Amino acid sequence: MNNLDPIAVFRTEAAEQLELIEAGLLDLTRDLDDKGQIDAVFRGLHTLKGSGSMFGFDQLAAFTHHCETAFDRVRKGEAPATSELIAAVLDAQGHMQALLDQPNGDHDAMSTKLLEQLHRAVGREASSTSHPTTGKPKEAPAEPSRRTWQLDFRLPADSMVNGTNPLGLIDELRDLGECGLSVNSDQLPPLDAMDPTQLYLGWNATIVTDKPRSEIEDVFIFVMDEMVMDLKDVTPASAPVVPETTLAQPAEVHPNEVPSAREEQRTPAADAKSQRQSDNVRVPALRLDEMMDRVGELVIAQSRLSQMAGSVVDLGLRSVSEEIERLAGELRDTMMVLRMMPVASLFSRFRRLVHDLARETGKEIELVTTGETTEVDKTVIDRLADPLVHLVRNSIDHGLELPQDRIASGKPAVGQVVLSAHQTGSEVVITIKDDGRGIDRARVRAKAEANGLIQPGQSLSDQELLQQIFQPGFSTAEKVTNLSGRGVGMDVVKKTIEALRGSIDVKSDEGTGSEIALRIPLTLAIIDGLLVRVGNGNYVIPLSAVEECLELSLEEDLRSRGRSFISLRDDLVPFLRLRELFRTGSQPDPYQKVVVISTGRERVGLVVDQIIGDHQTVIKSMSKLHDQVSSFSGATILGDGNVALILDVAHLIAAGQQQEAQLRAAG
Repeated sequence: MNNLDPIAVFRTEAAEQLELIEAGLLDLTRDLDDKGQIDAVFRGLHTLKGSGSMFGFDQLAAFTHHCETAFDRVRKGEAPATSELIAAVLDAQGHMQALLDQPNGDHDAMSTKLLEQLHRAVGREASSTSHPTTGKPKEAPAEPSRRTWQLDFRLPADSMVNGTNPLGLIDELRDLGECGLSVNSDQLPPLDAMDPTQLYLGWNATIVTDKPRSEIEDVFIFVMDEMVMDLKDVTPASAPVVPETTLAQPAEVHPNEVPSAREEQRTPAADAKSQRQSDNVRVPALRLDEMMDRVGELVIAQSRLSQMAGSVVDLGLRSVSEEIERLAGELRDTMMVLRMMPVASLFSRFRRLVHDLARETGKEIELVTTGETTEVDKTVIDRLADPLVHLVRNSIDHGLELPQDRIASGKPAVGQVVLSAHQTGSEVVITIKDDGRGIDRARVRAKAEANGLIQPGQSLSDQELLQQIFQPGFSTAEKVTNLSGRGVGMDVVKKTIEALRGSIDVKSDEGTGSEIALRIPLTLAIIDGLLVRVGNGNYVIPLSAVEECLELSLEEDLRSRGRSFISLRDDLVPFLRLRELFRTGSQPDPYQKVVVISTGRERVGLVVDQIIGDHQTVIKSMSKLHDQVSSFSGATILGDGNVALILDVAHLIAAGQQQEAQLRAAG
């Protein structure tokens, strides 16, 4: 049963179409004469207009029609593609999204303003666009009445499979005026080679009509991207031409020409479209989330079954348990892959942001992206968007210099922002790097001291000093602008990354640039965990953060009282006694264990009573009541039905480092 709402499907497809239009426009800014991109943008606008009209989004269709007309003029060479036109259509693209989101809203004022900008860009008078969003789309300038058009067209080979009736389209052509038709059968294969689902015919039509060219093109609006069409105005200079009604004789096709003719019929665009349709199925993200929940429940049930099978001597039960464990593991891995998305979908959003910020700040900026094929869980990508916006804005506003300043310091006038991604183990590292002025450490320290974040003269490592920029309310900007200066953005970045169980590394060289690396887990749904016991409670430590496990005897525990450091290959690593941190009130086991965990460069040891073993951990969110408990990032259900809390690694490492700093300060 298909419960998909057609309007919701249209909104999704329209949003994708807007993204393609935006990408095409941004590509055009690099080469204004790129005919392929001009055609692609025109087709995108044309499709959006037609689809919008069909689904009742009349304001969207009417507004988009003007942008389409502007690009049609560019496509035909009647107007040049200029930076002003690109900027006008980019601004209009944002308004199209608003018309899509609120189809019944009052958008007339904004529509009129943007269309005036658009028509100025293409050298036309804005007066012709008054009241642009009411009623049906306005047509192009009136053409002389009763013109003769020669139309040669061939529909996609899979038209009939996809529900397109060629006879219906021909009837629409006949409704436009006098229409003479002949069939082009030169690509018709022999009968034994014919696929009855494919369309091998083309048509040549001569149409005498007083309708404009756009109405002829609109007949094919939903197949135009894949079809082959040649439309020419063949109106005689003196008198109207009587349409040709004599049917053309079908051309003879030699049997040896059939294979090549069939290949020619399958144009690359049609092949690509067909491939996409056959290889991909559009599934709402909500259904994937529901399926992930079911897989999580299955993993928990499988864990319980394994525990039961291990407690009895029943070889048959153990065999079934192992088989279900294998199947559940494969299903889990398959489900995890389904949720993975390439970060290209995230990086592509920043082309527009960088383009707009370059216009706003007067800086020349080149955005470089690498590692776009790196895949991350969809939830992670959704939640990374806002932090990356803040980081890119900060890089451009605080990092990159104005062109004249860059030239004066021996740098290229064009500043560079690099977004890159790569996978390391169970983490993905997303890096934002710029070649700007770098972070002024003296200003950071002065601001941190002035805000009371650190004591005057307090000893800090370089990383600790740089991490001050993520403190709430921290900003080195001298004045508040619409880009930055309120000290909110970087605080949001830190909280979001920590909520994702990630960490942030900062590098910066004054005069050379800065690099901020976000380390994020690949998925937030199911993780490999290390199950430990502290007192009478069980806890899970994300296995990706575990470096090694050591034994801490009672004697060593007593000797380390008051300093809480262990020597690990000539390095002193601070450790936290979880039994004390969680106030279990129980006595320590005689042979405690130290689990050394790390994020990036920082390490800390966690003292536990017992290491139980690895555990497939289905992460469950904490209730609102426990949202503020910072030591835990979630919970999971164990095989025996009990609940185990998942330790927040980033928070515990920060607590360990803070403890180390206090002990070092105390001498």
